[in-house]
Amino acid sequence: MKVNCAALPETLIESELFGHEKGSFTGAIEQKKGRFELAEGGTLFLDEIGELTPILQIKLLRVLQEKEFERVGGTKTIKTKVRLIVATNRDLEKAIENNTIRQDFYYRINVFSIFIPPLRERKSDILLLA
Repeated sequence: MKVNCAALPETLIESELFGHEKGSFTGAIEQKKGRFELAEGGTLFLDEIGELTPILQIKLLRVLQEKEFERVGGTKTIKTKVRLIVATNRDLEKAIENNTIRQDFYYRINVFSIFIPPLRERKSDILLLA
């Protein structure tokens, strides 16, 4: 299951990830499960993780550390077991220096890193991809 964090407005990403309860905000006419519930027992891919606000980073950090969350507007704690894979095109170490990425969040998501150089630096690969 995939979520592009850059494609959703800040006001909707929390609901998309964690779900929401009926009546928790204008337009929430029914309860909705979030991606963490829907991906239970599987893998959730968060693309452009560097676009998350520090507040959402804290909430996601809690899920990673405690393996639980609440839906938006909810009080019931929901346990989750999801493998998380994240990607970004941003330099997250520079983002830490700029205070747009929390250091604790960075170290929690950067367990195993794969760097793929841009195609402009791998000109010999262009023919293979054509």
